[in-house]
Amino acid sequence: MTDLADRIVDLYRRHAQAWAGARTATPPGAPPMEEAWLARFRALLAPGAEVLDIGCGPGLPIAGHLVAQGCRVTGIDSSPEMIALFRRNLPAPQAEAIVADMRRLALGRTFGGVIAWDSFFHLSPEQQRGMFPIFADHAAPGAPLMFTSGPAAGEAIGTLEGEPLYHASLDPAEYRARLDAAGFDLVAHRAEDPDCGGHTVWLARRR
Repeated sequence: MTDLADRIVDLYRRHAQAWAGARTATPPGAPPMEEAWLARFRALLAPGAEVLDIGCGPGLPIAGHLVAQGCRVTGIDSSPEMIALFRRNLPAPQAEAIVADMRRLALGRTFGGVIAWDSFFHLSPEQQRGMFPIFADHAAPGAPLMFTSGPAAGEAIGTLEGEPLYHASLDPAEYRARLDAAGFDLVAHRAEDPDCGGHTVWLARRR
């Protein structure tokens, strides 16, 4: 399924507008389903911390929620179309957006928090393994890291606008080991959280 993983960026580029519409289709004023996990993430941030949103998409709801809570956010995404939507939704100076591939990310600076929500799990297992040093390179001491994965090792295919959409996951034990090796302590983990749309969530903190 490696070829499907390699098509992810092109898929999101072609369907950026449709994805953004579906992702933000919540009643006006309603909190995002991720709110409880975002609150736990924010509780670990130092005052004035800047957050790196890896695979930020159009910036809503994740980055938008963080900005509304007083965070400054830098979003990165491989899709220029997604970054254009991010900049429209979250103009500077509260947020910054950069076209960049997470697999080769090297911004040369660290952040007070790092989040990869519904993005990291589109990488192949080997590509995911390569992300942990990148997480570490961009996380300041004490910074929280939060990402979503699958509940167990394997690959799965969803759909986006009728086209196959690749997902993959490592084994939970391997995620724990790789977090530890990269210098992160696990804070919380929940597989298929029913209060968060069935997301499997990892929250860790840089030592």
